[in-house]
Amino acid sequence: MIRYSLATILLLLAAFVAQQFLPALTGLHHSRILLVQLVFLCCAVTVGQTTMLALAFIGGFLWDAQCALGPHGGDPDVYTQQVENLRFGYSILLFGGMGVLMQGIQPLFKQGKWHFSALLSGIAVLLYLAAEYTIINFVRGGIVINRATLLQMLSTAILTMLFSPLVFWLLFRTAALFHHSINPEAGRRRRRLA
Repeated sequence: MIRYSLATILLLLAAFVAQQFLPALTGLHHSRILLVQLVFLCCAVTVGQTTMLALAFIGGFLWDAQCALGPHGGDPDVYTQQVENLRFGYSILLFGGMGVLMQGIQPLFKQGKWHFSALLSGIAVLLYLAAEYTIINFVRGGIVINRATLLQMLSTAILTMLFSPLVFWLLFRTAALFHHSINPEAGRRRRRLA
C-alpha cells in the first residue's frame, strides 16, 4: 500500500514534467490536455483519503508554483497596468475539492466500474476550470463569460477525459507491479464467477 502510494506521488511529479511538453491545440479553441489534473483525479479514486489529501497538497502547491509565481501581474516592463491575480495556494483547495469528488465514486471503482471514474474525471476537470475562472473573475472585480471561454473549458475537459483510460491502465499496471489491489471487490467477484 505504501509503495503504491509513493508510486502515485512519483506519477504525479512525472505528470508535471510531461505537462511542460503538451502544447495548446489551436484548432480546438486553444484547449489543452491537463495531464496533472488528470493524473491526480485518476490517482485520487485509487488511494485512501490521506494519500489523496497528500496528492492534492503536492499537486496544488506545485501547480501554483508553476503558474502563479513571478512578478505580480506580469513583467512590469511589458505590462504597464498590473492585473490582479490569484493568491498562492488556491489550487490546493481546488485539487482537494476534485479529490473529494473522486473519492465519492470510489465504491463504484472498487467494484471494477472504472469507466464511471473516467467520465467523472472529465466532469471534475470542467468544474475545476469553471471554479478557477470564476475565482479569477471575482478577484478582478467582474464576471465576464463569453462563448470562446466556455468552448475552451468544455473542449479541455473532454480532451483530458479521453486520456483517462490510458492513465487508469498505467495505474492498474503500477498496482500489479507492487502487488496492490486497487479494486478488490471486482477481483473477488471474478474469483466467485470462475
